Amino acid sequence: MIYLSPAFGTYFECNAAKQIGASISKGHMMELTQDWDKTFPKSDKVDHSKVTFTNRYGITLAGDLYAPKGDGPFAAIAISGPFGAVKEQSSGFHAQTLAERGFVTLAFDPSFTGESGGSPRNVASPDINTEDFSAAVDYLGLLESVDRERIGILGICGFGGMGLNAAAVDKRVKAVAVTTMYDISRMMAKGYFDSNTPEQRAETLEALGQQRWVDAENGAPAYGPVSLELQGGEPQFVVEYAGYYKSEERGFHPRSVNSNASWTLTTPLSFMNMPLLTYIDEISPRPSLFVHGDKAHSLYFSETAYAAAAEPKELFIVEDANHTDLYDQVDKIPFDKFTSFFTENL
Repeated sequence: MIYLSPAFGTYFECNAAKQIGASISKGHMMELTQDWDKTFPKSDKVDHSKVTFTNRYGITLAGDLYAPKGDGPFAAIAISGPFGAVKEQSSGFHAQTLAERGFVTLAFDPSFTGESGGSPRNVASPDINTEDFSAAVDYLGLLESVDRERIGILGICGFGGMGLNAAAVDKRVKAVAVTTMYDISRMMAKGYFDSNTPEQRAETLEALGQQRWVDAENGAPAYGPVSLELQGGEPQFVVEYAGYYKSEERGFHPRSVNSNASWTLTTPLSFMNMPLLTYIDEISPRPSLFVHGDKAHSLYFSETAYAAAAEPKELFIVEDANHTDLYDQVDKIPFDKFTSFFTENL
């Protein structure tokens, strides 16, 4: 049985993959790296510290706190993503840059990934990962340097969808921006470009149910092959993902699911049944900003979400940018736009 993996664009045989990576599901001991191990240079313009905080499910999350020099109170932004990435990659780069521009920022690893807690490893949840954003808001709002009435969210790629979902339910969030956004629940449920038929959906759910029997018998979840190991013939957007996550010069990080590991095979289950953006219109009257590249295969996610959102809202298109350009390319990421949006609305 073949189905679409949550490791972007990767197809694989369930039976062939069911034993790969089983050892990473066992216990996780938090050990926070104190050395600078980011995929971007450290700035001397901001203060940086490693922090932990706990979500309402009792999972301890690890984050990097970036703060402007001087006294507050400052506006603050919780940042996470992309889906399958870690805080040492794109989210940390965005966080450090926005801290240079006057915001306290918190880039965090979602539950079950990176340096954050939670077992088994490398599993995702539309509910728990939405909660992770609200837990980050909790943490920021308790800092003396932060004005808790001026806290926003920036979600990248798949955590754009989670960030919008968090903003819809958490009225403490005063503004939300998403960049190169993915609606993971839509992708899991309908396939890329909504191409899955009802018969294919049923077939996928049947395969996932059978995989649960295997996991139950083994007492641990099974994992797919290592993400983004290209064999040739992949779609261009998958090649672009590999160009970021597998490149030592760009975004490779050993703790990143997309760089060096894989998701549990049954990760799609809850996403396939729980649409993330059902209540996106309830973000209003708080503002939302959707940023996307005009060359990105994923542009339709932002276009649909923007159409469903209520005013005030803005869709900002970056010319000549593909999906992963907005992860790390300084000449493409519209930091001036993010700065003005959060300055005006926090």
